[in-house]
Amino acid sequence: MDYVIKRQVRYSANSYSNVIAVQALFTEQGVLISLLRFIYLNRRKSQSWQERCVFAAELLLRFLLFKSDDAISGTALLQAFVDAICFGTLDSNNEDASGLFWRPRSSDDVSFLLSLINRYCDYLDSQHGTGLPKLSPLRKTTYVEEKLLWCAYYKRASSAFLNHLSKHSKFQFTKTRVIEPPSRELLAVESVYRFPESEFKNFLINGFRRTINDSDYASQLIVFLMHFGGLRLSECFHIYTSDISIDRKTGHALVKVFHPSAGKSPDPAFSTRRELLNIRYGLKPRNEYPRTHRLYSGWKSPLLTNRDLSFSVFFYPLSAAREFAKLLQLYLYQRSSTDHPYLFTNYVGQPESRKNFIKKYQNALSTVGLEIGKHVGGSPHSHRHSFGYRLAEAGFNLSEISKAMHHKSPDSSRVYIKPRDSEIRAKLRELGL
Repeated sequence: MDYVIKRQVRYSANSYSNVIAVQALFTEQGVLISLLRFIYLNRRKSQSWQERCVFAAELLLRFLLFKSDDAISGTALLQAFVDAICFGTLDSNNEDASGLFWRPRSSDDVSFLLSLINRYCDYLDSQHGTGLPKLSPLRKTTYVEEKLLWCAYYKRASSAFLNHLSKHSKFQFTKTRVIEPPSRELLAVESVYRFPESEFKNFLINGFRRTINDSDYASQLIVFLMHFGGLRLSECFHIYTSDISIDRKTGHALVKVFHPSAGKSPDPAFSTRRELLNIRYGLKPRNEYPRTHRLYSGWKSPLLTNRDLSFSVFFYPLSAAREFAKLLQLYLYQRSSTDHPYLFTNYVGQPESRKNFIKKYQNALSTVGLEIGKHVGGSPHSHRHSFGYRLAEAGFNLSEISKAMHHKSPDSSRVYIKPRDSEIRAKLRELGL
């Protein structure tokens, strides 16, 4: 019986390479080694990217196994696969002869999945040549490998996937792809994800309390960094205690966020943070753990503006930098002893986890009577939206906002400065229109 199983494995490319934990696909003929090698080559990409890539390959494999006995051309096979993930496999009677029982996916999701398959097929081409699929001179290909090689061949021959990812050429307006992903609708989402400013002080002071007279200073500092510094939640968990200094003249906190692995080590005995974490603490950069690990924290590749591969946090209003410094002193005084370099810890001194903070954050919202959810500004990322919007209200231009929020492109900052529908209506009423 044909099957596809996904399992976590430990893999090393050769005897000289480090062993890493990755997801692998197994069929009745064994592990899909080409996918393992492909993921290993892209091991520096985020965990979510790697997992999504394995998922895309899993979908393609399941479909290929379902269509294994059909007399169908390669191009038609790929078109059928795109249709299956776009529209699902259930018919009008909610029956599914394939046994896949796939539900329709959004156009964005389909486009991303096809982009991953596209890259995987390109990798197969690079390893096996660009001619017709043939048997390896060293060993015979398995049935599954042969199917994937044919997919790579037809993808290349018909330019089957992803016309929007192809490089520009003089033929781009005279040729089109045989198989295209679904068109993506232009959507301007209403910017309703900002945290309500009128509720922030009460939320910060009364939401994060251990007892009546004892505050959760660590959580308050994290919220401070997001609300007044514009940091993403994941970026907060990469900060070391040594990454913060105090300006003696102004009393302002000076905070830097370093690349979690390649950033400069605070100890000159080590060149990078990865080396420091590995040798001194037996840890990995937090973005390199599996997403299910308690230490995992993502990294969105923000704009790094310092030669030590870091960026500086810009507090706004500026008085928030002084308030942060005062709060930091209270936190460090009560913090448990640690055997790691990270600033934020839990009550036993271990690095604070993203999951645990989110739980405390949601409890804090409930404590002060605020609703939980992105659509009402009740999520950690809503503070970053508030930060960007406050900068726009203060008269900062798009380029300045982009740098303050560490975006590589100013266009990425536009979503943070969009007014709400209610604000536009209020202005229309004010102008009497």
